[in-house]
Amino acid sequence: MKFLMAVAAVALLSAAGMQAAHAIPEENVVLRAMDKITARVSTITVPVGGTVAFGSLQITAKACDKHPPEETPEASAYLDVVEEKPGEAPQPRFQGWMFASSPALSALEHPVYDLWVLDCTNDAPAASQPAESAPSKSSTTESGTSQ
Repeated sequence: MKFLMAVAAVALLSAAGMQAAHAIPEENVVLRAMDKITARVSTITVPVGGTVAFGSLQITAKACDKHPPEETPEASAYLDVVEEKPGEAPQPRFQGWMFASSPALSALEHPVYDLWVLDCTNDAPAASQPAESAPSKSSTTESGTSQ
């Protein structure tokens, strides 16, 4: 199905007399991750070729491409997401391209976690940061937990 969508996109560009933008490979994927149970949202930077944990998910970035500044803004990342629960065999949850401009086009389907691409960068990865916290009844709020 994904192959057919790519062929259709190339055919539309060719028919319109346009050339496809040349993507620039970047070193890091910037992701937004949400735990639906706790309503924690975190920004995660994953180096291409590296793996980062978010909850029970192991997120591996295989590639991250970004359009040049003169083209329509777009960042896309090829991700492998595996869920590892204690006492269970690892379960593949997602493998493929995710697009910043169309997060629903190719999304992680998981009952607890949401994950989407924000950007591709060459900046050095910083520690993961909570993006926002849901109000809690206690006096402290818990930040996102990614390793």
